[in-house]
Amino acid sequence: MTAGLDLSVVVPLYNEEESLPELVDQLLKALRPIGERFELVLVNDGSTDNTASVLESISEQVPELVGVLLRKNYGQTAAMAAGFDIAQGQVIVSLDGDLQNDPADIPLLLNKLREGYDLVSGWRFDRQDAELQRKLPSRLANRLIGRVTGVRLHDYGCSLKAYDRDVLSDMRLYGELHRFLPALAFIEGARITEVKVNHRARQYGTSKYGIDRTFRVLMDLLTVWFMKRFLTRPMYVFGFGGLVAIATSLVASAYLLVIKLTGEDIGNRPLLTMAVVLGLAGIQLFCFGLLGELLIRTYHESQGRPIYRIRATLRGGRAI
Repeated sequence: MTAGLDLSVVVPLYNEEESLPELVDQLLKALRPIGERFELVLVNDGSTDNTASVLESISEQVPELVGVLLRKNYGQTAAMAAGFDIAQGQVIVSLDGDLQNDPADIPLLLNKLREGYDLVSGWRFDRQDAELQRKLPSRLANRLIGRVTGVRLHDYGCSLKAYDRDVLSDMRLYGELHRFLPALAFIEGARITEVKVNHRARQYGTSKYGIDRTFRVLMDLLTVWFMKRFLTRPMYVFGFGGLVAIATSLVASAYLLVIKLTGEDIGNRPLLTMAVVLGLAGIQLFCFGLLGELLIRTYHESQGRPIYRIRATLRGGRAI
């Protein structure tokens, strides 16, 4: 355990044997001159090429490098979570391992972070990717994510980000949530901004992303939306829906009862089926809300996790 580090750079790697030596060289050239006490946490996410052996070789020559070898390919979110857990720096920077992010931009993010922000996200202003396959879908996704989460960034997909360690310690990653880190940080009360960064064309290999990523992003976006709105109050969404369904069922049932008392047959009416279905659905939704409340209580109490975050405590006009 290395104590007192200023900066940790976390890089997930998957089949990057060709770019890895150059990546480490560029990181060292960018970070050694700025006087920060830093480490490079490079996480091999079960690569099927020689990335692991190249990483082992470089780690013997670079004292600042911490190599992490995962047992299999878990995905980028898990690889980043492993790097964040191992990182010892007060500031943590993440970037991709394919050389498209420019390590020379890291000091820019650090300077912006130290203006008082908790998270600084890179904005690939002049993105060097195909227009139809990558840039257009990315612009649409950024607008959708911004509207749903309330965090308006130009480029959610840019992996080059700088975080204050305290913000990351409040978050748990799973699924594909690494791309929603700004939204998750916003839920925890973080101050977020973005800066324009350089973006370079891919030099080695091919992109690891496919069209199936769109479905995963949409599902995780729904998860983030729910966490933002109802993380500590699930009864508000399930209970409200349940009460509306029950109330509608009661109104329909009352109407059918009046008709029945007048002597009409209601056995074949679709409204009767709807009233029964709404009543059952309403009861189920209300029960889901109660179970959600119990799960949230267990989640917070079992971890000793508060439902609030304190930025600073003042005494005598000074932060303590």
